[in-house]
Amino acid sequence: MDEATQTLLADVPGIDRNDPAIQAALAVMRLEKPQAPRPSAEPPYAASLFGLNRFKEAKSLLRKVIPMAQRALGKVDVTSLTLKKIHAAALCIDPSATHDDVREAVTTLEDAARAARRVFGGTHPVTMGIESNLQNSRAVLLFRDTPGAVN
Repeated sequence: MDEATQTLLADVPGIDRNDPAIQAALAVMRLEKPQAPRPSAEPPYAASLFGLNRFKEAKSLLRKVIPMAQRALGKVDVTSLTLKKIHAAALCIDPSATHDDVREAVTTLEDAARAARRVFGGTHPVTMGIESNLQNSRAVLLFRDTPGAVN
């Protein structure tokens, strides 16, 4: 038992330091780690830019935020995957999107779908949303690859 815990227990009358319940509670308190702050404002803001057809700003924001979210939360966190989904949608739907942009969106969504399926399962709402976007992105890519299609 560390010194801080002994001091804390010494100040509380009637606490039996050898009680198994007290020992278990102290063990849990020592194991708890503070959670990293979640970048919760980015998905709604990025989605708002996307909804306002401000694709250039949304893509710019997401290219900066996605790596930060992945470092802070992990590559398969719900927020990280949602940011990737929004970024891929912005790449596909932007009227000025190039063929390479759409291909990047498909690749991004394939990676995100694979990770989401592995971690959350196929019926998780995030997984299903990513897979839906992936189907749409593949359709856009197929349309652009079709000879004679208006790009």
